[in-house]
Amino acid sequence: MGQVIRVEGYAAVFDRVDRAGDVVRRGAFADASLVPLLVQHRGRGVGTIEAIGEDARGLRVTAVVADAGVARAVACGALVGLSVGYRARVVRQGARREILRAALAEVSLVAVPMQPAARVERVSAV
Repeated sequence: MGQVIRVEGYAAVFDRVDRAGDVVRRGAFADASLVPLLVQHRGRGVGTIEAIGEDARGLRVTAVVADAGVARAVACGALVGLSVGYRARVVRQGARREILRAALAEVSLVAVPMQPAARVERVSAV
């Protein structure tokens, strides 16, 4: 695979408990717009998010990874997860903290996602 790749997958999955005990609900990222693509929630951007939006399952993302080292890590399976950086705006506290509305700050490629179901599902050459 070349040095630039396209990734597709879910950065957040609705109605599933994450490793911190939070649950993201449908509509939390309804206002999501294009944000930086990072690695492990740090540093400079490593590519461009081409499309982002909610569907019935979660927050779906399509991005181009332009950093050659990061692209290799994704292609070889070292960065298989996706994750969101956000600021909770509306929360319902019950047995779990439910994120009802959030301001999305970034999407990251990660080795271990907070939400286990948030994964890169497709990788292709650009």
